[in-house]
Amino acid sequence: MDRKAWDLAFLAEAEELAGLRRVMRLHLELWGLPEVVYAAQICVTELVANVVTHVGPGTPCCLAVSMNGDRLRVEVSDPDLRGIPKLVAAADGSETGRGMVLVDGMADRWGVILRGDSKVTWCELSTGLRSPSDHVDSPHVDKAEALLSLCGLGSVRVGDRRDRLGLALGRELAIDLIVDLLHWLRAHGCDPDDALDCAQTHFDAAVVE
Repeated sequence: MDRKAWDLAFLAEAEELAGLRRVMRLHLELWGLPEVVYAAQICVTELVANVVTHVGPGTPCCLAVSMNGDRLRVEVSDPDLRGIPKLVAAADGSETGRGMVLVDGMADRWGVILRGDSKVTWCELSTGLRSPSDHVDSPHVDKAEALLSLCGLGSVRVGDRRDRLGLALGRELAIDLIVDLLHWLRAHGCDPDDALDCAQTHFDAAVVE
């Protein structure tokens, strides 16, 4: 899967947070990384909220998301070179000061980069990938890969022997295969519901013919 880096300019306002979380979720689902969505949304929320609190509402910012090896990298940049985010333990019962604590807890690592005209606060999240173009492993995905190979669509070839199955067992195996293939599609960034709709359309057309 080709996970191309993307960025989005926005103004640091509390009202923008819901939209930024939604954009993050949509992109990560397209990237086949649904398991990272929650942590990424928390980090984006806290990084932007930090700008709103310590730099000021309405500050022009940019959200940039990319892959750094097997990690998801999230960056929020703003034009203020002061107010470097720090990890500060919030007092008991305090509603503020927990932002970077949450980021620190969610991310593998984070930091701040000072550039000539801006600062970038970044964090990186573990994805479970083996490479930037890999897909997330799971028992469902592994099983689907193996079944696709057995069907001659992968790198593994099998002989011509065919075992006859009873109708009931064949039905259960077919249902299991469909479920596993839907997991495989989701892991590769595809929409399982859309795939089901397309499959149903093709099936209906074939039945009519």
